Amino acid sequence: MTTDTTKTAGTAQETSRATALRWVTALGGAATVASTFLAWTWTDAFPGDLTVTGYPGGLQVLTLTAGLLVALYALASLGIKGLGWLAPTGTTKALKLFALGAFATTWFTVVAITVELGGVVNLEPGGYVAAVTSAIPLAAAFMLPDDSRKAVKPKELPSWAEILIIVATFAVGLFVITYGIDTEYAELFTGYLITVGFAVAALFKAGLIARLSAVTAKYRQVTVIAAFVAAAAFPFTQSTDQYTLVAVNILIFATVALGLNVVVGLAGLLDLGYVAFLGVGAYTAALVSGSTASAFDLHFPFWAAVLTGAVVSLIFGVVIGAPTLRLRGDYLAIVTLGFGEIFRIAMGNLDGVSGPQITNGPNGIPNIPDLEFFGFNFGQPHTVLGIELGAYANYYLLMLLATILVVLVFSRAGSSRIGRAWVAIREDETAATAMGINGFRVKLIAFALGATLAGLAGTVQAHVQHTVVPEMYQFAGPVPPNSAFLLAAVILGGMGTISGPLLGATLLYMIPAKLQFLQDYQLLGFGIALILLMRFRPEGLIANRRAQLEYHETDQLDVPDKGLPDSGVGVAKAGA
Repeated sequence: MTTDTTKTAGTAQETSRATALRWVTALGGAATVASTFLAWTWTDAFPGDLTVTGYPGGLQVLTLTAGLLVALYALASLGIKGLGWLAPTGTTKALKLFALGAFATTWFTVVAITVELGGVVNLEPGGYVAAVTSAIPLAAAFMLPDDSRKAVKPKELPSWAEILIIVATFAVGLFVITYGIDTEYAELFTGYLITVGFAVAALFKAGLIARLSAVTAKYRQVTVIAAFVAAAAFPFTQSTDQYTLVAVNILIFATVALGLNVVVGLAGLLDLGYVAFLGVGAYTAALVSGSTASAFDLHFPFWAAVLTGAVVSLIFGVVIGAPTLRLRGDYLAIVTLGFGEIFRIAMGNLDGVSGPQITNGPNGIPNIPDLEFFGFNFGQPHTVLGIELGAYANYYLLMLLATILVVLVFSRAGSSRIGRAWVAIREDETAATAMGINGFRVKLIAFALGATLAGLAGTVQAHVQHTVVPEMYQFAGPVPPNSAFLLAAVILGGMGTISGPLLGATLLYMIPAKLQFLQDYQLLGFGIALILLMRFRPEGLIANRRAQLEYHETDQLDVPDKGLPDSGVGVAKAGA
């Protein structure tokens, strides 16, 4: 009896201690929020003007958001009614990550003020308060006991409520992405990356992302429509074309990365010269679209230029793939790398001196006219729903349609018989051949399809940039897209998935575009990022089900099977 009483008293004491720590975490998050209403520095020389009391600005807004999330999840951990849905699998791990995000964002700001302005003397009392208050929930959260649990089946909601959740999720996603693209200075974008990175990781640990994924999988058509509408709404949030151009280039990069995913992610062919197919499409469009610098007196309409670029890229894919795809592994990688370099050098030599006068050599083909489709000139502003859209907004919407087309092709091909054959070849070519799959034919189809998709994106890129030069199509360089960045986008995002390369390409384009001071070190940074990724999440940021099973056999999966093109199909089925 005494032993039972002692155990009961010990359990009650532990429960009381955990409750106290949760209250401390909640109050620390609230105090962090309050600190953003104080002035953090005395001068507006630091970007964002953090000198105003009573009105958060710049990086203070990010700290405020992170503090709110800490307080909200701390209240959810206390069992406050109506907040339990925030953490289906427990709150402790999520709280630790939210607290880390608030602490990292706040201290990054404090350190940046100190370094850029020349000492801690430039901090106002609000800066010190923020530094201390952001450390309180961090210390308290890491002393909390683990409350991880298996997510229970949620309460059945009406269809309209679940659809409303999907719409709200994409609306929030649009706001977050737009905020990141519209950041005006490097410090704010760095803080944005810190806050969003920790917040997304925390939501995964809380199980909320998995639950939202289950809802979107249930209403697939609604999800696709909501995603398209959210993406199409981006230009309407912009007052100038400054950041719309960034979004256009992200879509071009993402579309080409998704095409490479067919070759690398599904078929398992390491292509190190893939950017050359983008260049083939771009040069073809430049030569036939009526440029004053073109060697040919041709002015194809939009649809003909796009088809010509795609077909020429397809031909190059077949011509290059036919003699080389009998190679495997490193040998194939070396050959494709050589093709990429040969293309760039050849375009530089077709200048009338070293070779025929076709591409103007290193000077490239300038003065590529804007696209015109049924009287609609993409280079002129147009008013839609009372909102004036600039030239790059037109190209953004066009590129969005091209991305949707590529996604559709990828999903259909990946789920087809030929897609299952690609996966079989990727997993074990010898076994797949023994089951009756023609490995050479299957790989050639993947190579040709990937080249066609890249050429399609290249035709649009040529008109967006209005010029095409050989230096744009290198293996590795300071400006994406290039072969190294494209391959990194596929690996970083998650091979064999649709959303993975789209996310990887977005990150790999936005970071160099926003953090100009890292131009000379970006390859080093991405190399370090890939090393860390291979160590902690080798399946990529967004992995398919089979990849997670391979790399984390004993761990619980953190994403549901959505039926995306996957590698979990048997070789026998592929050869059927």
